Amino acid sequence: MNANVQRSIARERSNDFDYRSLRMSSKLFEQLCTFIYDEVGIHITSVKKVMLEGRIQKRLRKLGMRSFEEYCGYLFSEAGIKDELINMIDEVTTNKTDFFREPVHFDYLTAKAIPALSGSEKYSMSNRLTIWSAGCSSGEEPYTIIMVVKEFVEQKSDNPFSFQVIATDISRRVLEKAQNAVYEEERAMAIPAELRKKYLLKSKDRNAGVVRIAPEIRSFVRFRRLNFMDYDFGFREKIDIIFCRNVIIYFDKKVQEKLLMKFCNCIKSGGYIFMGHSETLFGMDLPLEQVSPTVYRRI
Repeated sequence: MNANVQRSIARERSNDFDYRSLRMSSKLFEQLCTFIYDEVGIHITSVKKVMLEGRIQKRLRKLGMRSFEEYCGYLFSEAGIKDELINMIDEVTTNKTDFFREPVHFDYLTAKAIPALSGSEKYSMSNRLTIWSAGCSSGEEPYTIIMVVKEFVEQKSDNPFSFQVIATDISRRVLEKAQNAVYEEERAMAIPAELRKKYLLKSKDRNAGVVRIAPEIRSFVRFRRLNFMDYDFGFREKIDIIFCRNVIIYFDKKVQEKLLMKFCNCIKSGGYIFMGHSETLFGMDLPLEQVSPTVYRRI
């Protein structure tokens, strides 16, 4: 049966079915939460059962399935892990982000972190400063980083250097949006006016209400999919600065500490990690020292 026929059957099965009436048994909910935790590290508590049901219902409708049992039977299978896991993750994960979110971090980046690193001879034009946007979502964070660093290099740096941004996320859907780099004009208003004028392209259709990040900014970033539960993150060289903001809040403390230790193993001595304003490393045994609220330096 080809893909077009399968989609047609799925639509026919879903058109006359009330998915909102479906409820997931407590046993199946626990099995699914364990599966999600093992695969991507996200800890889902019982208070989020209704939320999870609602998000999984979208996949049932898409696939033409009529029960959570049928869906999980497929998801837990070898074929489901190969073909459906990423779609389920896209529905389960939350991708909230903005341009210049938590702006104090970008002030610290250019006032303290980058001057400290770029002042060293080892960050020459032949050895680029590398910044990792871990959990980059739809791209607003890495593009903000690039604008800020590019402006610093052009206007304030006495020692010009090259840099790159590596942007990763587990969600294939948001990575596609990030690579496309098209955003609603209203969302782009968080970007300072002088940077909007310099780095944003307006649509030829004035009624479209969208802008696109200019090629000179997009050229600094490499996007790729990454699961924080992967054993090896695949970096060939150590990272200088990591932005991982408002990501670890979805993990329990055990996974948080394990993940942050993996970050520490990826970052150079003296490098920086920027965390979200609601995240804390209190009680964790990590080779990091706090240098500013939610900013840490690798010892």
